[in-house]
Amino acid sequence: MKAAVRICALPAAEGHQLEAAHMIYREVGVARGKSPLSIGETDPSGQLLAAEYVRMSTEHQQYSTRNQAQTIREYAGRREIRIVKTYSDDAKSGLTIGGRMALQQMIADVEAGAAEFSVILVYDVTRWGRFQDTDESAYYEYRCRKAGMQVAYCAEQFENDGSPTSTIVKSLKRAMAGEYSRELSVKVFAGQCRLIELGYRQGGPAGFGLRRALLNERGEVKTELKRGEHKSLQTDRVILVPGPDEEVRTVRRIYSQFLKNGLSETEIATELNERGILTDLGRVWTRATVHQILTNEKYIGNNVYNRRSFKLKHKRIANGPEMWIRSEGAFDAIVEPKQFRQVQAIIAARNRRISDEEMLERLTRLLRSHGYISGLVIDEADGMPSSGAYAHRFGSLLRAYSLIGFTPDRDYRYIEANRLLRQFHGDAVERVISEITRPGGAVVRNPATDLLTINNEFTASVVVARCRETSSGGLRWKIRFDVGLAPDITIAIRMNRTNTDALDYYLLPQFRMRRKPLGLAEQNGLMLDAFRFETLDFFFDMVRRVSVSEVTPW
Repeated sequence: MKAAVRICALPAAEGHQLEAAHMIYREVGVARGKSPLSIGETDPSGQLLAAEYVRMSTEHQQYSTRNQAQTIREYAGRREIRIVKTYSDDAKSGLTIGGRMALQQMIADVEAGAAEFSVILVYDVTRWGRFQDTDESAYYEYRCRKAGMQVAYCAEQFENDGSPTSTIVKSLKRAMAGEYSRELSVKVFAGQCRLIELGYRQGGPAGFGLRRALLNERGEVKTELKRGEHKSLQTDRVILVPGPDEEVRTVRRIYSQFLKNGLSETEIATELNERGILTDLGRVWTRATVHQILTNEKYIGNNVYNRRSFKLKHKRIANGPEMWIRSEGAFDAIVEPKQFRQVQAIIAARNRRISDEEMLERLTRLLRSHGYISGLVIDEADGMPSSGAYAHRFGSLLRAYSLIGFTPDRDYRYIEANRLLRQFHGDAVERVISEITRPGGAVVRNPATDLLTINNEFTASVVVARCRETSSGGLRWKIRFDVGLAPDITIAIRMNRTNTDALDYYLLPQFRMRRKPLGLAEQNGLMLDAFRFETLDFFFDMVRRVSVSEVTPW
């Protein structure tokens, strides 16, 4: 005969009173020797109501969501608990809460009082997370308990009853879970570095003029990998090989035009577009795409890795050359190394830091020769830093103009600001595409609307919100949605005070869209600022696709 479950009814309470009542009754239950799971929401039959949280990473099959759910349901059956809701994060890392929408939704439901359950069932401590800071793991559990929830780890050998013993065991297991991820990261990185030194390619598209070739364990070419294809055997390896002859000739022509004819990246891009040549992604050429070809060592056969890192979900950083992992002559070169070195010398000399005085002197000479100046005039003049460089150095183009005594009329100022914002928007779209496609993602860009279809799964629109300063010194923005395009996600970029760079980003889902512009102040409350991010790292991590077989070191 099954033991009866003791149900303690909570008195009517609101806010802090309800929280206090939950705490009191939990303590009473523990003091009477009852499991803390004997208190909470029940159905008419007297069963406790629970939600299960499952998370599947790619480390072991034993942690599949199906296996987790089976263990959780066996646990629930033994305790006469009825599971009424499932929150599932499939193929999500436990290093951060970013990207784990199910966990975030569960916590939001619990804190909003919308949960129709009083117990959260989790397979074990590692499924809750492998946070590098154990306090972060404890914090999310604390938020649930603070809202009156109990969290039970079904496969663990301890009761999560708040006792000193369970607290100590949880802390140890959280530390062990974080350390496991750290050690695995070190091993994976060491394996990747070893493969780089052996001349094998690690992730990312090949690039214009190159292709990825699949090798078997004997080093023999099996096939050419098309875009989006990955190796299926761990013993196979990937290298870069020259692409179609026409693309190889185009790459060599780019170097020749830059070296022999003195064309800039912008001029080369214009010529390629006039000839109807598209990039490897099927898009028109820009200054950035030409510059990438002129500066990437893979075109002289070098395999370079770890230029940027994103270890353990920490902030993405650019590493110095001393931290790069390289293998020289790993692939067949399609550009002469001597040519490549000459190009790098020219670019380095061009990027030499010019003093403020010299920049203003050049701007003054340009004004004298033309009679007026604009961003377009600056960008088209030989020997001049870009208009963007002036805006970055002096805070804005208008400030640079004022320092040499030039004052454009008001209409021109507005037109000039709009031109810079349009240029910024184009660069931002290119950056989003580059960050997604670099690790192997796929993006289709509508040339007429700039609507992005990402991984053939959802659409995104990039909008730029100009910063305006009020008479009292406050900052305001208006986000104008592409309502007609109905993107699934709007990436709204708030510009800084001088409208020269991004201040932050809002990732707004479709249900947040409206026909009228969305006005923003510096602080907008939790309902809006919950969608605010300092960088787009979260978005790029959300859409990133990684082949497990390509990153395993064994």
